[in-house]
This record gives sequence, structure tokens and C-alpha cells, in this order.
Amino acid sequence: MAQDTSGGTGQQGLLFGGRVTDEAVGFRGPTACRAAGITYRQLDYWARTGLVEPSVRPATGSGTQRLYNFRDILVLKIVKRLLDTGVSLHQIRTAVQHLRDRGVDDLATVTLMSDGATVYECSNTDEVVDLVQGGQGVFGIAVSRVFLEVEGTLAQLPAERSETTADAAPPVDELALRRMRRRVS
Repeated sequence: MAQDTSGGTGQQGLLFGGRVTDEAVGFRGPTACRAAGITYRQLDYWARTGLVEPSVRPATGSGTQRLYNFRDILVLKIVKRLLDTGVSLHQIRTAVQHLRDRGVDDLATVTLMSDGATVYECSNTDEVVDLVQGGQGVFGIAVSRVFLEVEGTLAQLPAERSETTADAAPPVDELALRRMRRRVS
């Protein structure tokens, strides 16, 4: 039977184990938003509340840019799909946390099912059928399909490498440069 995704703690980095291409390559917030189909306000809120934090580089203050890796953007898109189908943000947090805790190495084999209130993880067709026959599954998200969508979208969008040296200055955007110039003047 399908497993109810509820409870626990863990690290987001465990979520996609072997599917990461290059840990030093990241995508800025606007690019992550575009690939996941979310607003920047959602991205910022989810990062600040720990739902989906940037794995490549977190924001460290005014003028710094978060960098999200592929798996972060995949999670963002899954969260967006769950929200669009009416699942509460609380249930989504529980589901994402469960997947982190399990340390799922390859989510391409997972289908997330929901009855609108609870999110279930199905690892094979029999579990999906059992869930639907039991009247619990109203909709499903095949993670492998979302993976391909995100991969195709990101192939057309700009990426950047994170700073690898400890003493490298954090990148500064145009707005931060203006603020620094005003303080100096």
C-alpha cells in the first residue's frame, strides 16, 4: 500500500541523491521562478521559512543572490503543482520533509498522490491502483515527468557557477551597488 508522507526532519540535499549534475551550478531566483512557474514572492517566502532553501548559495544579506540547483527547482515545481491542486501548504511541508527524511535516491520512480488533504508516496503501479481503488487518490504527480519538464526549461535559461573561494566577495546586484554609492556620497 502507499505510504502516507507525514512527519520527521532531515536535509533537503538528500532528496535527489544521484540526479544532481553539478553542485556548483545554480540558477538565480528569477530563473528558478520561471522554471518552476511560481512568483518571486513565493520563492522568497519558501526560502525564508525553510520549505525549499537554495542549495548552491543562500542569500546572506542585501544585494546577494540566492542560487538554486536543479533539484531545488524540481521541488519548487512539485510544491507548485500540489498547491494548484488544493493541497494545503502545511501538508506539502509534511510531504517534502518525509521525502527528505527517507533520503529517496531516485524520485523518478515516485508518484505523489493526494486526496486533497493528505499526500501519499507511491513507488509502483500497484500502490497507485490500490490508492485509487480505496478512494484516496484524486490526482497524481509523476515526478519523472516533472523532472523532464524542468530539465527542458532550464536547458534554455542562464545558469552560473557559485564562488568557490572562501574569500571571494559575494555577487552584488545593481540595486545594492546604488545603495553603496549613496552611503559613500
